[in-house]
Amino acid sequence: MSNYKAGHEAEVRAANYLEQQGFAIIQLNWKTRYCEIDIVAEKNKVIYFVEVKYRQNTKQGRGLDYVTHGKLRKMEFAAEVWVGANNWSGEYQLAAIGMDGDDITFVDEI
Repeated sequence: MSNYKAGHEAEVRAANYLEQQGFAIIQLNWKTRYCEIDIVAEKNKVIYFVEVKYRQNTKQGRGLDYVTHGKLRKMEFAAEVWVGANNWSGEYQLAAIGMDGDDITFVDEI
């Protein structure tokens, strides 16, 4: 399986997980020429910009280990672009889902 296909399947699994937790999925794979967001979700009138990091196993670290300072800066930029493009004036925050094999970890404040 290609990395792209594995990543896409992980994002779909992550979106299903979020729905089970009461989130409404607004968009999957939102992209512009300059940035992307894996999942845009909403819960309790708060928009969550969710990065999904999948690892088949933990031999090279857990998925959340790859949410680096540089990745956070890119996520902040993408969130600001989405907020502007969608005229969102409410609360929003960054979040991440680490998927290590079948284990899912959701971090809603990163």
